[in-house]
Parts: sequence; C-alpha cells; structure tokens
Amino acid sequence: MDKKLQNNRRLLELLAKDFPNIDAASTEIINLRAILNLPKGTEHFLADLHGEYEAFTHIMKNASGRIRSKVEELFTGTLIDSEINDLCTLIYYPEQKLSIMKQGHKRQDAFYKATTLRLIQVLQVVSRKFTRSKVRKALPKGFAYVIEELLHESPEDYNKQGYFQAIIESIIDTGQADSFIIAMCNVIQRLSIDQLHILGDIFDRGPGAHIIMERLCQTPNFDIQWGNHDIVWMGAAAGNMSCIANVLRLSLRYGNMATLEDGYGINLLPLATFAMDTYSDDPCESFLPNLQQEDNQPDERTRRLMAQMHKAISIIQFKLECELIAKHPEWKMEHRRVMSGINKAMGTVILDGKEYPMTDTSLPTVNDENPEALSREERILMKRMQHSFLKSEKLQTHIRCLLSHGSMYGIYNSNLLFHASVLLNADGTLKEIELPGGTYSGKQMMEQIEELIRAGFNSELSARKRQQGVDYFWYLWCGSESPFFDKDKMTTFERHFIADKATHAERKGHYYDLRNDPVVCDRILDSFGVSGTQRHIINGHVPVRAGNGESPIRANGKLMVIDGGFSKPYHHTTGIAGYTLVYHSRGFELIQHEPFTSIKDAIRKGTDIVSSRHIVEMSGQRLRVGDTDMGRQLEKQIAELKELLYAYRHGIIKEQS
Repeated sequence: MDKKLQNNRRLLELLAKDFPNIDAASTEIINLRAILNLPKGTEHFLADLHGEYEAFTHIMKNASGRIRSKVEELFTGTLIDSEINDLCTLIYYPEQKLSIMKQGHKRQDAFYKATTLRLIQVLQVVSRKFTRSKVRKALPKGFAYVIEELLHESPEDYNKQGYFQAIIESIIDTGQADSFIIAMCNVIQRLSIDQLHILGDIFDRGPGAHIIMERLCQTPNFDIQWGNHDIVWMGAAAGNMSCIANVLRLSLRYGNMATLEDGYGINLLPLATFAMDTYSDDPCESFLPNLQQEDNQPDERTRRLMAQMHKAISIIQFKLECELIAKHPEWKMEHRRVMSGINKAMGTVILDGKEYPMTDTSLPTVNDENPEALSREERILMKRMQHSFLKSEKLQTHIRCLLSHGSMYGIYNSNLLFHASVLLNADGTLKEIELPGGTYSGKQMMEQIEELIRAGFNSELSARKRQQGVDYFWYLWCGSESPFFDKDKMTTFERHFIADKATHAERKGHYYDLRNDPVVCDRILDSFGVSGTQRHIINGHVPVRAGNGESPIRANGKLMVIDGGFSKPYHHTTGIAGYTLVYHSRGFELIQHEPFTSIKDAIRKGTDIVSSRHIVEMSGQRLRVGDTDMGRQLEKQIAELKELLYAYRHGIIKEQS
C-alpha cells in the first residue's frame, strides 16, 4: 500500500489542501458515508418542449405536480380546497400571488404568521432527503440563517416556542415578510427538482424558446441531450445559411416570430421587403401559416405577408441546400437537389427519375438555365440574415449554454438518454456510417458527431475544420444517416409543390420499428456500456398518441418514449399536452399533463396543470444516494480520503494545523 500511496502522492497532496489533517479527513469520511444513506434525489425528464414556455415554466414551478401532492398530504383536513389552491399558487408565483392574497386579509400580521408557518412545513418536507449543507447552499444569502433556524426548530417544542415566534414576529416588524415569503417559495421550488434532464427540441413551433433557454441557463442542475430542432438553431447560430433558412421557414410556417424578433433581435424587415416585392401578385396559398395561438390572430394582410415571406425563404432554402449537397458529395444526397429538376416552361419537376406537374409555378427568382442559383437579391438578403444571427448576443449566449450543458447522449443512473435514434440495420445490429476519421456506429458514432458539432464553434481549429462542422449541422437536420433525423428524406419541397401525396412520405429508419424489441434495446444499452439490473433507454422525438391508446412504455419497460406533445399543434395528435418522467427514491412515475391555460389564469384563478400519475416501475426498497452514480463517486472519494488518512498516520504526508 505504501508503494501505491507513493505513486498517488501528487493526488494526495492536492487532497491535503482541502483536508489538511486527520481530523478534517475523518470528518469528511463520516459526512460522505452519511450522505450515501440519504434517499436519492428526484430526477425530472422532459422532452420536446418546442417553445411552450408557459407550460414549461409552470411545470418547473410546481415540480410536475409534486409540490401540490406534498401540500395536500400536509394540509388536507386542516385547510379547505381553496386555501390549498392559494398556498400552491403562492409557492409557484410568489411575487404575483402574494399581493392578491393580502388584499383578502384585514389582519396582515395574522396572514403573515399563518402563511410563514405553512411554508416552513412544506420546506421541511421537501428538504428531508438533503443534507443541511445542500439545503444551506440553496438558501438566499439574506435569509439563510433565519430560514435554517426555522427549518430545524419546531413551534410545538415548549422550550423553543418563544424563540420560534420571536423570529417570525421580527420578520414582520422589520417589514421583511413579503421578501421572506418569496424567498421561502423559491427555495421550495428549487429543492423539489434535484436534477433536470431535457431530452431535446427546445426550439421551434411555440413562441418562447428563448424564455425556456433563459430559465434553463439559470437552473442549478440540468443537462440537455440535443434534439433535431436544437441542432438546426445551433447551425444557424454558427452561420450555416441553410440552417438559417430552415429556422426562418419554420418560424413563418407556425406564425411564430416572437423568438426571432423579441427574443433574439433578428431583423426580419429585409425578408419582408424582399418577399413583398418579389411575390406581390402571388397568393402563396400553400405557404399560409399554421397558426397555433387562439388569441392575437393576425389580420388577413399580415397572414398574406407571412405567406409571402414563407415562400420566399423556402425557395432560398431549397437553392442553398443544393449548394451544400454539391459541395459535399460524401453525403450521397444528389437525389435531393430538388431545384435542378424544375422545368418552368412545362410547369413540371423531375424527382427520383419521375416527372410531376407542379401545383405552383410562380417562381420569379428561379433561373431557367440554372434553377439552383440564388439571385443577386437573394444572396444579399441571406448575407444580411447571416449577419443578424452571428451578431445576436443573446442567441449566442443561449447556444453556448446548449453546448456547455448539452451532448449527443447522456447516461445517468443506468438510464441512457438521447433525443431520437440510434442508427440500426434491418437485423437490429448497429449501423456503421462514414464520418471524418473513419467508420463508426453506436456510442462511437455519437461521440464523433459531437466532436463535429463542437468543431463548428471552436475558434482554435483551422478554418477548414471549423467550416466542416458548420456545414454538417444541416446534414444532421435532414440527412438519412443522422441520428437526429433517421428518415430517407425530408419532403418539404414535395408538400408545397407536388399534389401526389405518395411523394410526401418520409420513411423512418429501422430504429423506430425495432425499438419495441427488448433484445434490441439490450443490445443498444450494452453498446453504450450502460450497467445495472434496471436499465432503460429514455428518448422523445416521436409524439406518443396517448389518446389512441398508445403507450410510452415499450420493450417490456426497457424503453420510455416521453414526447407527449407539449407543442399545441401536437395536442390533437397525442390527446394530451406533454409528459414528465419522474425518478425518485421509490422508482419511476410518468406524469401525463393536460393542456395548460395560462400563467395569468394560474395566478388569478388558482388553476393548475391537471396531471395524472402512472407508476412505471417501483423499487422493492427505497433507493439511496449510495445506489446512484453520485454514490459511486462518493465511494471513490471515501477511498481516496482513507488513503490520505493512511498517509498522515504513516508520515508519508505531514499534517497541517
């Protein structure tokens, strides 16, 4: 052991800076061993948020309904339903709800005392599974001492009653009651979700992806497995013009310019001006927006302008994609150079060797001799749009957050997380694909792709390597051998210009047929090195049609698909409005959410998201921190501290005072 310690001397010397003597190292071992026996923290898994910031915000504030269940357990029988609703809403939206609640109470002191006592009880319940140290770190500095004292004392303790009441009365007398209540509510929210996992697709469709990103960037413990819609926004932020065109097109398709204009300051006036000039006499009927917001519907003139802008950017997108395909023959996407097959004079297009009549032949910017070429005006417009994306400070900040907290896949507590797919062959084996540097499959393929993604933002690389990463974002968005897409083609052009619906079909990869097979799931889990007796794949991407009886639990429980359709356009498909998968010390629960009305209704009327709980998998005994990845890390730390103790006791390293 002495020889081993000598080899590890440098590590032990670094450790000795934090634990300079036997007492300090022993105390830390005692502390870590105690933590190993605490119940595991609660993990929340969400997927496919698609800009629905109000529903996301509310779920974060109510911890997928877990706060309400704690409040009901505590106060059913002592508070009436309306009081329970008010207390829950106060915890979710303390600043807004507090002023409303105070108006209904003539005796302000009595209201403050009762509310403070109730919040202390709720906080005591949600903080039980954490060490005092962890709870202390979650407390606001200004009230940390006071909250900690109240948290670990009881008003029923005869010897401490006066002390307890004096603290609360002093908070009220000093005019700090409002601030104190708000601080308590925020701590309850924070401690109710120990770890947040986002399984991709924060962007597109809904109006507030930027609001979701702002909240996530301020969340203490979260990770992201990138989705295909995140990837196209990342490509746009890196300057990929094809990705920029796709981002603009999707925003116009769903009538959602809020994220672009209000969130990131992208100036759409150049596109609007170009579209009005170019398509002034064109009804652009197939490009009318798919509006999802029931209120604030635009007038007919605005809808017409959005359709013109939608058509303008779509034609530009198809041309830009032809350029990228020609630049990268290794992608094998020549068949998707859709513009090259257009014959304006005949009003036809050739796709996959077959000629089709076009439903729309108003193509003023398409050159007869070179249909793939951008016009001078289109090129200038896209340069301006590219500049806006590259110079948007908030967008670049949010993308840096996606990069720092994100990855292609994650492995947490025997759960393999990714957004969409692992590429498979027809027989269920891992499919190999060519990437820069070699041929890869499964885990190695994911890691190589992540390296390419990060290269697109790495200023230390050569211009050629960085551009290779920037270009690849578009392939990841719609390439057949992309684990984000995994279909034979993206038929955007066909849906707008060809009536034959057979051309609109997009054939999914083998993963989607085979993922219900437990043997295939085990093969994937093995290839990623996921261990444990209860291991799972968790992903989103494809909405689960719960309304049609489709189950999110597949492959005998080995696979959980948690895209429940947060996005409003999917509500009619899924029959619900999203899932949260919760993994706590007792096991897995799937929370199925009904559509959320609004934050305004939640504050004024006390409405909550109606959620139903479904037990997925329960453990025979309560899971402890020692059963988790964190526990395994703590065991390693204990082993290192034991080596340090040995080194102190045998004079290998000298103790410090």
